[in-house]
Amino acid sequence: MSAIADSPRAGTGRVGGLPGYAVFAGVLSAAGLPIYIHAPKFYADTYSVSLAAMGTLLAVLRLLDVVQDPLLGRLAEALRHRRAASVAVGGTVMAAGMVGLFAVTPPVAPILWFGVTLTLVFSAFSFLTITFYARGVAKARGLGTHGHLRLARWRETGALLGVCIAAVLPNALGAAGLPPFAGFAVAFALAAAVAIWFMRGEWGADGTPDSAGFGPVLRDPVARRLLLVALANAAPVAVSSTLFLFFVESVLQAAGWEGPLLLLFFLAAAASAPAWGAIAERTGAKRALLAAMVLAILSFGFALTLGAGDIWAFALICVASGAAVGADLTLLPAMFARRMADVAPNASEGFSLWSFAQKVSLAFAAAALLPLLEAAGFSSGRDNSEGALRVLSLLYALVPCLLKLVAIAILSTTPIKES
Repeated sequence: MSAIADSPRAGTGRVGGLPGYAVFAGVLSAAGLPIYIHAPKFYADTYSVSLAAMGTLLAVLRLLDVVQDPLLGRLAEALRHRRAASVAVGGTVMAAGMVGLFAVTPPVAPILWFGVTLTLVFSAFSFLTITFYARGVAKARGLGTHGHLRLARWRETGALLGVCIAAVLPNALGAAGLPPFAGFAVAFALAAAVAIWFMRGEWGADGTPDSAGFGPVLRDPVARRLLLVALANAAPVAVSSTLFLFFVESVLQAAGWEGPLLLLFFLAAAASAPAWGAIAERTGAKRALLAAMVLAILSFGFALTLGAGDIWAFALICVASGAAVGADLTLLPAMFARRMADVAPNASEGFSLWSFAQKVSLAFAAAALLPLLEAAGFSSGRDNSEGALRVLSLLYALVPCLLKLVAIAILSTTPIKES
């Protein structure tokens, strides 16, 4: 390892820098999944934007990523020696987009404003995620045996705690008599500034070779299969996250319980993340992740049987499925990062492909499911027919199980190097 990679500026061997990774990951996660939880319902309820229109727009935005994410990977590589400045700019753009999305009354048609502000949030989120995870490959290299799992425990636990806070903050602000979503956006902007400050010493040169582009990643059969696993495995979370608020409000008829149940889900994920990391160090990441995937199928299968008033049964499902997600978000990125350390140490392009795979899943959820719900006669916040509610239950519970089976099939036949 080169001298520059071992320097304090690089941060690769400095365990004290790990809390900064947790804080930064928490802010990134607050800009990711919660957008799909809060934004569609917020714009449907506040501005009467149709679910079909939002689903179509989200699909279009994800098509933008077909071109954008690979280009952002190249941009991250080009700015490798100016990471601190580029991260500060990216964080500012992401915060501005979030404030515009939730705290500014649309100055144009709401659906257009929805698209413009989400483009800012998603583009900055993508760039920061690619840069952050690529930097983690070098960081883990200096942490010794199981360095990727050690870093993943800090990073993904922080990410899950960030999701916990973002998921319930609007409800908490509303209960306190404050503007729920405007307050969330302002709090997010402040948190982004704090995260950038915490990571200020982690963006130095890391001694990795210049990137060879996407070729080494796409030519490697294991990396390709892990990208397919990421695509299939993220889809169930995307489906359940997109439909969660609708399921609780309409199928369980438990309006007001959305916040506590979301918090329970993400707290279970955050609490399980360190445990999954420890299990993976003893049994292997692949075996641990396959066990978590089976747990996810079992928990979501029971959701098909629920109806009005089944709040406590659903709370147990939130705990079990949340624990399974803790493994997804901790082990799979660590496995991919470990592979990148072997085939593409710079990792910027590799994680641009990883980011794309994750967001394609969210696009599938929005583009396919929201129009299907509307076609079935479902309307948010109103009385719905038994048929519409049954479609919602099937989409929320059965579709994730089927997608998870696909992920299990791919992962089980993928050779994984454990270290």
